[in-house]
Amino acid sequence: MNIAFFLTPKIEVAYLTPESTMRQALEKMEYHRYTAIPIIDDGRYIGTITEGDLLWKLKNTPDLNFKNTSKILLKDISRKMDNKPVYIDSNIEDLISLSINQNFVPVVDDQNIFIGIIKRSEIIDYCYKSLFNKKN
Repeated sequence: MNIAFFLTPKIEVAYLTPESTMRQALEKMEYHRYTAIPIIDDGRYIGTITEGDLLWKLKNTPDLNFKNTSKILLKDISRKMDNKPVYIDSNIEDLISLSINQNFVPVVDDQNIFIGIIKRSEIIDYCYKSLFNKKN
């Protein structure tokens, strides 16, 4: 099965840029109730910022508090891991192993332009229905 069926398109995805601030990331995560958000630069997926990345930056930066997080750019925050993207012509089987450790799987086109995400919940739902022959 082609993964395009499961795609949440970029227009519906909350994302940030490397020039976004730590405060913007915190506020967007809180608003959407996300624990991780993709980072897009000039249309290309470049990584994922997580709550953990932000907490480690806060812990390891003397005198950093919520008020001055607007001075810290995401490009200056170390990321523990980045969600590995897949190409739009991948199939569902390619997603299963990635979804074990990723909340979402970024999807890019053949020029590495970010086109959306596939949520882990969609992958699990597909696997459940396939395993137990369930219909929608």
